[in-house]
Amino acid sequence: MTASPPRLSWWRRHQRQLAPWLFLMPALLMFGLYVIAPIFESIAISLYDWDGLGEARYIGLANYIELAGDPDFRVALKNNLLWLVLFLLSVPIGLGLALFLNQTVSGIRLVKSMFFFPFVISQVVIGLVFTWFYNPTIGLLPQLLALVGLPDVAVLSDERLVNYGIIAAALYPQIAYCMILYLTGLNSVRPDLIEAARLEGAKGWSMLWHVVLPQLRPATFIAMVVTIIGSLRSFDMVSIMTSGGPYGSSRVLAFYMYEQALSEYGYRMGYGTAIATVLFSIMLVYITFVLWRIYQQEKDLA
Repeated sequence: MTASPPRLSWWRRHQRQLAPWLFLMPALLMFGLYVIAPIFESIAISLYDWDGLGEARYIGLANYIELAGDPDFRVALKNNLLWLVLFLLSVPIGLGLALFLNQTVSGIRLVKSMFFFPFVISQVVIGLVFTWFYNPTIGLLPQLLALVGLPDVAVLSDERLVNYGIIAAALYPQIAYCMILYLTGLNSVRPDLIEAARLEGAKGWSMLWHVVLPQLRPATFIAMVVTIIGSLRSFDMVSIMTSGGPYGSSRVLAFYMYEQALSEYGYRMGYGTAIATVLFSIMLVYITFVLWRIYQQEKDLA
């Protein structure tokens, strides 16, 4: 009789399936403790009337009902949608700059570093610089307008222009970020496809649209994701340049949440977290779409 092979232990039989989860477990625990749990805690706080120090009083959906009739909330939501639309300009502008800088000419590295500079400096610095740029007394913008015979414009004091002025300042570093993504993607464009397209007579827009852009799809996807999420969580530029003014016309959801929950005008933690929950819900819809697209792409590659 031949001896039967030794029976493998449960661990040896399932080692291949369990090993990845064991490596992921510390990260999953940290993610659950510091990301998932606070989300549910914030949703729970939004059901209370609480100043952050005293006793919390349960009020159910009263904060959300108040939000539905809050004109300041509607202004902040409308401004966030404006940010979402205009912030996407950074993607095509970043692509154009990347195509312009993706050349092998003398001095192009110096030019690249100049365009890269906005990405590495602080958002606070950019906000202050643009605030001085728009200043109707000492700013550069009024002097430029005077050179072409146009009247002075107080951008940050005009309710009709203030959002466009802040978004222009926020676009400055975001365009640099998209440009870097596309420059990285252009380094991986296959030269054999470019040469084959040239032999077929493709050039200019047809070369860009049918040969280059399909190979830049991963960079475009990342640029769109980062840009849209950045527009929805915009806060720093508004806080630095206008503090939500004039008369609350430049508020966005993140800044209005801060005003209601943490500033000296609010201390309404429940109402502030209700605003945060609405903002999170908007982001969740988009993040779910992004994850679905990633899953579809991975499935197509499999």
